Amino acid sequence: MTKRIHFTAEDLARTRVATTLGVAAETLDSIKRLRAGDSTPAFHRWRTAVGAESAGSLREQAGPLLALMPDRGPQIDMASLAGDATDIDEAVDHLLAAPRALVRLEVEYLDIHPPHRAWAGLLADGDRAARLELAEALRACHRAAVAPYWQQMHAHLTSVRTDYVHTMAEGGVERLLETVGTPLVRWRPPVLEVRHPCESDIHLRGRGLIVVPTVFSSQQAEVLHSPVDEEQPPVLALPTVGGRAHGSALWISRGPAERSLEDLMGRTRAAVLAAAADGCSTTELARSLGISPATASQHASVLRKAALITTRRDGKAVLHMTTRLGAALLASTTPGFGP
Repeated sequence: MTKRIHFTAEDLARTRVATTLGVAAETLDSIKRLRAGDSTPAFHRWRTAVGAESAGSLREQAGPLLALMPDRGPQIDMASLAGDATDIDEAVDHLLAAPRALVRLEVEYLDIHPPHRAWAGLLADGDRAARLELAEALRACHRAAVAPYWQQMHAHLTSVRTDYVHTMAEGGVERLLETVGTPLVRWRPPVLEVRHPCESDIHLRGRGLIVVPTVFSSQQAEVLHSPVDEEQPPVLALPTVGGRAHGSALWISRGPAERSLEDLMGRTRAAVLAAAADGCSTTELARSLGISPATASQHASVLRKAALITTRRDGKAVLHMTTRLGAALLASTTPGFGP
């Protein structure tokens, strides 16, 4: 099925790109991945680090948030309630200050499980205690699933947005629409077709479109609308971490041991070594770490000369992999890289 986004010339002129849906939306999507038992290789290290806690104390702490994420039908839109803030404190402030009418709109159509309906009703009616419980649940989920990796995630998202901007600068908005999100998105002027479980048509009517990269969103593009302001442009959220394991560099939590590795070889070079643990190309290195391909290639060359990685051809690209020595160094200094 397909969602079709209909553009006019005015919509093309008003289309822009943003860096992130916000830390709150990424937190919600991270919990969706944990609940779904997602097996995407790129998220393996993250699941390993977070999974044990999510099965115990996190599940209890996240209760109010999980109540608004029913198995069937729509789920709560945290981007709408908490905004696109990149700081969790700011996101919580937005959540606590969200208009009561907006909260009601977000809650009243959810298929809430019977044990949680009374609490959800209080939330929809503006009960302060219920909203504080939701805010604390969001904080708990962020603390466990996102906070240790947010710096790397934000660098990755910034790098992807920079790519979008360069594409627009060189070929205009239509060039961006032709290349972004393939194969999930297809540009057939003047319609952008988005692969989606629901069939629908969206007419922008001069509002334009906001294109936003994401980390934790499911492997499909999402089109998001403001439930209270029809004049706001829709948002096209695009997943940027694919099925291969090249997202590993995103999941490096900086503990004391890791900082010692950074002291030894430099932060970026340590991240390049970690990213190569599961194999990645120079382009994938550059994107996941927010550096240029030339810089990524230079760091890879140094690590190769030190016998910490190997490099081989993989079609038109080159694939970097840690050697036994490199893997041993990572295992001894970085949590989660052991056998």
